[in-house]
Amino acid sequence: MIDVKETYLTFGDMVPQSVVKMIIIHHVGDLPRDVAAAEIHQWHLDRGWSGIGYHYVIRRDGSIERGRPEEYIGSHTYGYNTGSIGINLAGNMEIMTPAKAQIESAAMLIADVCNRYDLTPDSKTVLGHRDLTSTACPGKNLYEQLQTIRGKAVWYQHNGSGEEV
Repeated sequence: MIDVKETYLTFGDMVPQSVVKMIIIHHVGDLPRDVAAAEIHQWHLDRGWSGIGYHYVIRRDGSIERGRPEEYIGSHTYGYNTGSIGINLAGNMEIMTPAKAQIESAAMLIADVCNRYDLTPDSKTVLGHRDLTSTACPGKNLYEQLQTIRGKAVWYQHNGSGEEV
């Protein structure tokens, strides 16, 4: 079963999302440490946004925190926010390696999202931020693990986790 920690964040105006066609993977970037959804939420509020742009944050210990509610369009990948779910793995994956717990939690969460939106966790559906825009995100060390994460998500989609978040 997937355990998602509710964060009870308060958001400004957001636009409802009616369809999900892809999942976009991110990392924190410049910060080589664990970061909570609430901290990212504050950064995004400080930029004048409605709040955290990612739908989920996966901490270094593998715990999953809710960011922006899935029923609203995210603010994580310019030009691709509509119809996507943004998942951020805490840490600067250019210089850090994703924790094994993060990889496992990402795969379980992706399997769950795919089950709920009738998606297949493949390279057309589960993408790194850099696949869509000019950026280093989700960092070379996480990007190298995307196929492993997709493969594990396929397994979880058919053999376990399948619980709704």
